Amino acid sequence: MKKLINDPKFVVEEMIEGYVKAHPNHIKRLSENDRALVTAKNTAADKVGILIGGGSGHEPAFMGYVGSGMADGVAVGNIFASPPPDPILEVTKAIHKGAGVVYLYGNYAGDVMNFGMAAEMADLEEDIAVEMVVTTDDVASASKEEKEKRRGIAGEFFVYKAAGAAADDGYDLQEVARVARKANDYTRSMGVGLSPCSLPQTGKPSFELADEEMEVGLGHHGEPGIEKSPVATADKVAERLVNDILKDMPLESKNEVAVLVNGLGSTPRMELYIIYRKVEQLLTDRGIHIYRSYVGDYITSLEMGGCSITLMKLDEELKKFVDHPVDCPMFVQK
Repeated sequence: MKKLINDPKFVVEEMIEGYVKAHPNHIKRLSENDRALVTAKNTAADKVGILIGGGSGHEPAFMGYVGSGMADGVAVGNIFASPPPDPILEVTKAIHKGAGVVYLYGNYAGDVMNFGMAAEMADLEEDIAVEMVVTTDDVASASKEEKEKRRGIAGEFFVYKAAGAAADDGYDLQEVARVARKANDYTRSMGVGLSPCSLPQTGKPSFELADEEMEVGLGHHGEPGIEKSPVATADKVAERLVNDILKDMPLESKNEVAVLVNGLGSTPRMELYIIYRKVEQLLTDRGIHIYRSYVGDYITSLEMGGCSITLMKLDEELKKFVDHPVDCPMFVQK
């Protein structure tokens, strides 16, 4: 597969260098670690710090969500790999304003281990209080009874949004963590893959699909889903994903939701809006009101084909956080 890169060994470093140069008013790289980036904006004293991170290849996540109203810093890993503890700790130290730091990351073994190690180091070496919130929104990756085993996929965006708003509003460390956990508990996602991506270092597909197949419930790194099935129409795909989400998180008439139709990297907006059209119909037919909608590439997987659908059930508290203004390089909401 063709890619616009130089040396595959340095794609992450060169991406970060270009990103920081492109958005100097929003983000800066710490001299202590090239994989540690923080907001260039001034933040209030005693504000809880929000730290996100994960592997590269999911752009605009995770760097794109550092800015006013969302995250204060990000630790960047290799492609589809967790950042090590060192950049996480450096970001923690840089964004700590005396009120502690909340770590937000997906439920993957490397992230769980490395963010956990960084939290211990922050406590023991720097006396910084850290709360950790693991996202588990992917309904396809484990049963409802074992929700704690689920992957974090595109629903992470809503967790960032809620936690960032709560921190911006002056909530203390425990309250910001509570809001983040609540956002995760109220969020469900499921995706479908149409084509694999390829890692720059290998140039080989991340998984295999026949021309007439799609992978229902796949993960953002190409992890196997529930099943391989014949490629279906956009309406059928939307029905399958929404129905599986609603089986897991029943919504009643007059409930309100935020909806995210997320592209995985190479799916045109045209197709994402066709999917959204059906999602809106399905929810409206059930009397469920869409309070806010987001359509586009929010958490991708290089050039993978396909999409995911995320629903976040809203109450008055979460609506306030969803409405909160944001100014990040890759996401602005007024």
